[in-house]
Amino acid sequence: MKRVYFLIIIGLFVSSFNAFSQDKNFYIFLSFGQSNMEGNAKFEAQDTVNVDSRFQVLEAVDCPNLGRSKGNWYTAVPPLCRCRTGLTPVDYFGRAMLANLPENARIGVINVSIGGCKIELFDKDNYESYVEKSPNWLKNMVKEYDGNPYGRLVEMAKIAQKDGVIKGILLHQGESNTNDSLWTKKVKLVYDNLMKDLHLKPKKVPLLAGETVNADQGGICASMNKIIATLPETIKNAYVISSSGCTDAADNLHFDAAGYRELGKRYAEKMLSLMGF
Repeated sequence: MKRVYFLIIIGLFVSSFNAFSQDKNFYIFLSFGQSNMEGNAKFEAQDTVNVDSRFQVLEAVDCPNLGRSKGNWYTAVPPLCRCRTGLTPVDYFGRAMLANLPENARIGVINVSIGGCKIELFDKDNYESYVEKSPNWLKNMVKEYDGNPYGRLVEMAKIAQKDGVIKGILLHQGESNTNDSLWTKKVKLVYDNLMKDLHLKPKKVPLLAGETVNADQGGICASMNKIIATLPETIKNAYVISSSGCTDAADNLHFDAAGYRELGKRYAEKMLSLMGF
């Protein structure tokens, strides 16, 4: 009986220690998608300076060239996806968040994205068949996440939950699913799985989905925005981030650096309003 009481006391001690070590003012945001979330534009000098150390990225892959290793926090100097990716909306999402939050707040981001992928890549039960039919260039990127990007996102999120609180999810994907009428249901499947696997409450964790390059910029996937606009009908706590006026690259598929900066700020504006700031 004494042994049982001893184990109970130890368990309570460990639980209280974990609760104490988690910073409630360290706001964690998961981000995933394809190339526009991965970061297609080259970051510029202005993007690499004056990054507040309160803005952190949890590295999702080993990056010897950056002196970073998987599963560790670093000041969020780009690149924030994999080792040689570019500027993403997440860069200026984090900066805009901090500019409007109390000084004791910190922002942590996790970015697991694959250029050119369909949303099916993040379906944890069927991704393998999707990858198997994919071209080699996509398979090679998937290998950087040990073959399972969704699994890596969850793995990193669980590490992050020991340090802070997951407050939202940022999505930018859809170009490869253009005109797919089932896209919203496929996104909901991924969202629901994340809620379950990370023990999150949907009412407390909004999903923010950005539009593809807008028609006002000649976006070649702009028709997808009509489908993205209906996402809140499928996921109650989902919100669409407008890309109207966000400048793009010559391919009319990706945003340019200025476009990413603006889009990231818009993600932040919505998240701040949802958090009451």
